[in-house]
Amino acid sequence: MSRVNTEFFLARRLAGKSGGRRNVMVTIATVTVAISIAVMVISMAVIMGFKREISDKLVGFGGHVQITAVSGGNSLETKPILRNNELESALTQVQGFKSLNAFATKGGIIKTRDAMQGVMLKGVDSDYDWSFFADNLEEGELPAVGDSVVKREIIISRSLSRLLQIDVGDKIEMMFIQPDASPRRSQFKITGIYNSGFEELDMMVVPTDIRNVQRIAGWDDNHISGYEVDTYDLDDLAEFSEDTYQIVFENQKPDDENLMVVNIKQRFPQMFDWLNAHDVNAAVIIIIMLLVSLLNMISALLIILLERTRMIGVLKALGMNNTSLQKMFLIRSAYLIVKGMIWGNIIGIALCLIQKYTGLVTLDQTGYFLSEVPISLGLTWLLWLNAGSFLLIVTLLTVPTLVISRIKPDTTIRYQ
Repeated sequence: MSRVNTEFFLARRLAGKSGGRRNVMVTIATVTVAISIAVMVISMAVIMGFKREISDKLVGFGGHVQITAVSGGNSLETKPILRNNELESALTQVQGFKSLNAFATKGGIIKTRDAMQGVMLKGVDSDYDWSFFADNLEEGELPAVGDSVVKREIIISRSLSRLLQIDVGDKIEMMFIQPDASPRRSQFKITGIYNSGFEELDMMVVPTDIRNVQRIAGWDDNHISGYEVDTYDLDDLAEFSEDTYQIVFENQKPDDENLMVVNIKQRFPQMFDWLNAHDVNAAVIIIIMLLVSLLNMISALLIILLERTRMIGVLKALGMNNTSLQKMFLIRSAYLIVKGMIWGNIIGIALCLIQKYTGLVTLDQTGYFLSEVPISLGLTWLLWLNAGSFLLIVTLLTVPTLVISRIKPDTTIRYQ
């Protein structure tokens, strides 16, 4: 029988059930590892869920990347640009490209009998992806966009509905300030009410047909405020933005307005800084849980070593060296760790799935932008979390096994 097989064989024999302090400590260590892994899995799933949900909401309002006129800046009164078919076609070739849509915006004021509120009328065309507003639609339906007959329909947020005391089916008047001209008025019908949880953006964005904005601004069909370009992976946003900028630079016509490319992280830096701060929280939780697991595993391993002192002495007398003995006890510890990790993953993932499909734990949407705790499970980070935890704990457990080198066969064989 080879040396490696001997070590595995003895480690399995050590795993046999027995009473006393060793069995109690082994149970405590296994349970501690299970709880620690469960806490880490839940923490990571919640943090990843927060980052995904908040990012999706921000992207829903303005796309991953916006292409607009430089002179327009972040003003609601954007300077129009001409639609460029060559540019639109070239953008679809950018690696990671998902979708492209033109939009037009116009600052206005919704006026009712008792109140008024400044908003941004956002016009979109027939190929606009309404999934974000559809998912957050609480009442009514989405406005008709792209029909042969232009309909003056809008959807508003729940916040605006409460503030202005208006509801689905109501007709409201909007006033638009024209540069060097008298204010322009237009009437719209409210077809639906959405609620994303982002109070600041909810109070501002009022979607409608792009032709309504073009009519109010005095633009023709080829004039827009810009493009929204979406990608599949937010993690590659920086590279996607650079590639998009390069395409814009290469396809811009000499007589066109100078264009700028701004991604969602540049438009909302404070929000993404807040999301990145959650990574620190995750790191702290993982470090604490790993320390708790490690300390309990060290305690269990030391008790096992002390209660197997005589056996260690006998094995040394038979010719087994310190390295092989250390490996044997590390294999025994690895059994405990794997057992605890399996149960920890089962418990953690089960609780995550319960929350994901039931929304049992709720949140204050005003403070967290979400009505319930979000969950995002991913195979990649689950594998890294488990592999990293296992390797770190097993590696650090080599330190307490060094006590084996201090055990002398001539004294421990007589140990009772």
